Formats: sequence, structure tokens, C-alpha cells
Amino acid sequence: MTTAAPPDQDAPTVGLSRTTDGRPVPSARARAAGALQRLEDPVVSWSAAFGIGLLALFLRLWHLGTPHAFEFDETYYAKDAWSLANFGYVRDYTTNANDKILDGTVTGVWKDGPSMIVHPEVGKWLIALGEKTFGMDPFGWRVASAVVGALMVVVMCRLARRMTGSTALGCVAGLLLSLDGLQFVLSRLALLDIFVAFFLLCGIACMVNDRDWFRARMARLTPTPVPGSRAWGPVRRLAFRPWLLLGGVCWGLACGSKWEAVYPLAAFGVLTWLWSAGARRSFGVRWPLLKSALVDGVPAFLHLVVVAFVVYVATWTGWLIHAQEYETHLSATQYTHYAGGQDWPTRDEKDASGFGEVTQSLRSLASYHRDVYMFHTHFLNDSTHVYASKPSGWLLLNRPVGVDADVDIQPGTRGCDAPADSDCLRQVLLLGTPAIWWAGVGALLFAAVMWVGARDWRYGVAVVGTASTWLPWLQYDDRPIFSFYAVITLPFVVLALTLAMGALIGRDRAPSPRRTAGVIAAGAYFVLVLVNFAWFWPIWTDGLLTHAEWLDRIWFERWI
Repeated sequence: MTTAAPPDQDAPTVGLSRTTDGRPVPSARARAAGALQRLEDPVVSWSAAFGIGLLALFLRLWHLGTPHAFEFDETYYAKDAWSLANFGYVRDYTTNANDKILDGTVTGVWKDGPSMIVHPEVGKWLIALGEKTFGMDPFGWRVASAVVGALMVVVMCRLARRMTGSTALGCVAGLLLSLDGLQFVLSRLALLDIFVAFFLLCGIACMVNDRDWFRARMARLTPTPVPGSRAWGPVRRLAFRPWLLLGGVCWGLACGSKWEAVYPLAAFGVLTWLWSAGARRSFGVRWPLLKSALVDGVPAFLHLVVVAFVVYVATWTGWLIHAQEYETHLSATQYTHYAGGQDWPTRDEKDASGFGEVTQSLRSLASYHRDVYMFHTHFLNDSTHVYASKPSGWLLLNRPVGVDADVDIQPGTRGCDAPADSDCLRQVLLLGTPAIWWAGVGALLFAAVMWVGARDWRYGVAVVGTASTWLPWLQYDDRPIFSFYAVITLPFVVLALTLAMGALIGRDRAPSPRRTAGVIAAGAYFVLVLVNFAWFWPIWTDGLLTHAEWLDRIWFERWI
């Protein structure tokens, strides 16, 4: 048994000088190491994450109610949310509904019949919560997005902190996410994309936590490697995985915001199986892929996919309660001819009760999903949109989306100080921060090399996340789709950048020329991102600009 040496002995004070009375004084290196150790304290790391989240919330709430208008697809989701909150299902509305609502009138706006909504309802319920709390106005229907956008920054901090072991890098990841224009503007709009991005990131964080939990529990249950080709390792006591269960809830809410979350759910489900197999291999289990598929894959499927499906169906409770309204008005919609002209089988079934009524409502919901799928995959193929873009160029910011514009503001009016031969304008543009996305492409290439070459699982999260949230859109490039859909890819771009910055700085905490150069390079890049964010601030927040100032920020013709 050993005891700690007294503080005046030499052994524990290596690298320390002494005062005149013999007390040790930490050197600069020792003080730096102590500061880093304190920085890793859980209280400090959590406080830092929430501090960055509060900063993000402040920026997103700043003048949130302006412009006082329905911006882009807010015209659908804000009214759908109010209808859900007040009627339990989405009703159709009158042609002059927008003008009445902006004037403060919410009566006489909605019709009696339901509306054919083409997205799930989770995001709209959250928007409705803001409307119920603050009123049916631009601030009310945007505030939920602002809160969720800020919470997404907190989750990003904690995820990067867990994956890197560094509070500093976790803070960097959260700040990068908060300084991206795409995430920033979507956090100030009543659209659905910020909600699916948030729940998707929560699902990923749960799966990464499960990876650590699984390995730690296996280490407790199997302190030494298991010999023999027939050994399976612990099975029963690893069947219940609480982080995966919570992840299943998050994935259900993500899919309940938009269906696009299905692809990363499948991809990370496979990755979770591979992580479990790798854990069993490290403890001496032979044929780990096959064995893990049986003893880990089945429970993981139940925790993730089955739970997600149950949660997803539960998010349609309001629809199911009012299924008869949809059967009466929408069981023969304009989209059914794409499915061979089939009406819903439940269209004329009116006598069901009890459990039979529940099954009938579920069958109607399935038919409704068929119609919505036909809308997305066939009906929209004949449509065009001025801001539509090819997903192959999304990571390079090929075509931003203008969500609001107030142009031709004449000099001397409404604060315009443009020259007499020019004018001013205000704009809200859905455009990512170029310094993040363009550098992120290089970081993703580096991540792919490190995942394959160095077999570092952390880089695999960035690569798989990017591939599963971006590449599936390539199959839909013959219909109008928009670059802001890539907000679900953004967390993985940020993660790749954070890991690259960590590699640049290095693991050795002792001062060295290499580490100093890495810190300077990473710090310079972060400052570049901050300056880039400040430069584009006016076209993200409806700021007043002269025409010349606006053109200074529109770097390419395709950005107009």
C-alpha cells in the first residue's frame, strides 16, 4: 500500500519551482496542464455547453418577429400548427387567410374540412406550442424553432465532447454549428427542417453514448478476454440498452418531423451492430460479426426500429382520432390516380367501433401515407421552382433559397441612405456559412481517409452521417428540392471539422512548436468563420442594405 507523498517532497513536484519558504510553485507547463484538467470537469463542460446554447438562443431570438410576414413555407406550417392546436387536426383555410392572420384575426379563417398535409406532424405540434404560448403572429410561430435550434447547439457540444474527450473541442463544435447561416436562419423560421435535424442529432448522440455504455458494461462483465471459438461473451445482461431505447424515441420523433430521417436511422443501425461486434472482438469473441448480429442486432432492432415505429405512429394520434374527417373528405384525393385510381378501402366503412374503429383508423392512415408518398414521388415531378437545386452541389452551396425580400426601397425613405441613382433592400436568404461548408468538404475527405486508414470510429460517424443524409437526395433530383434540406447533414460536417481541428492541434497537451502551430491554425480558422458569419448577418436577419452592399455579399450569380 502506498501513500501520497507530502507536498514538500521532490517526487510529486516535478516541474515545480520553490518559493523562499520552500513551498512548490507550479511551472507554466504544470499550470497549463492543471487548467486543462479543470476544463474537463463535468460541471465546467456542461456549463460551457449551456452557455453556448444561451448565446445561440439570444442570437436566434433577436428581432425574431421581423419581417412581419409569412416567409416561404411558413404559409403552410404556421397555419397547420394553429389548426392542430385548436381543432386537433389540420383544416383547410380561406384564400385570404394570411392577410387576416397578419392583421390579428384568427376567426373565420379555417374551413370545416381537413387539409391534405404532406409531412408528419411532430414539428407542427411544436410550432403550435409556441403559437399557443405567444400568440398567432410571426414571433409565436417561430419561437419553437429558435429554442430547438439552440438546444441542437447544446447537443452538438455534448456529442463532440464525448467523442473527443475535450471540452474545448466540444465548445468549438457547438460554436461552429451556431455560426452556420443555414442552421441560424432555419432556427428563425417556422419550417420543419430544424426539428428533424435536432431529433436526428439527439438520436446519433444516444447511439454514440450506447457505444461507450456497451463497452464499459462488457468490461465489467468480462474482465478478461473470452477464450475459445464458441464463446459469445455476455448476452442476457446486455440485452437491455437504455441509450438505444432513448435513441429509438428520438428517431421516432425525427421521422415524425420528416421522413428523410429513415435513411440515417438505417445507416446508423448497421453502424451500431458493427460497433457491438467490434466490442465483442476486443474481448476475445471469434466470429463477432455473425454472433453480434444475433445477440446484439435483434435487441438493437427492437430498441431502435420498433420503438421508433411505435413513437412515429403515436405522433399521428390527432389524425387517428379524427380519421373519419379524412375518410369523408380525402379518401379519393387528387393523388390517387398515381396509384391506379384506388380509393381508400375504409372510405365507406362507417360502422366500426371499439378496437375495430382503431384498426380502421390505422388502415386509413396507411392509405393516407400511400397518397402522401405518391405526392412526393410522382405529383411533384411535373413541378418547377425558381430556388430548386441539384443535391450534388448542396455541400458547395450551389443554390440558396430566398425566403423573403423587400426590394426597391428608395433613398431617403425607411432609413435607406443609398445614392440617388440606387436603392436599398432587405432580404432573408437560406445560405450556409461558406467558411464552414467549403472547408467542411475537405474535412470530410480527411475523415474518410482517417476512418479507412487509421480505423478511427469517430471519423466514421461523420462519413456515414454525411452519406446517409445527403446521398439519398440524389435519387430525387428530378423534382423540386432545396439546398436547406442539407441542414440534417450539417452536424456531420461540423463534426468532421472539429475532428480535423483536433488532429491539427494534436493530443499531447505539453507545449511544443507543432502544437502551437496547430492551435494558431485552428484558431485562425475559427476567427475566419466568425468574421464570415458577421459579414452575412444582414442577409440572414432582414437587415437594411444598399444595393451595392447586398451585391458584396452575393458572391455568385446563382445566389441571386
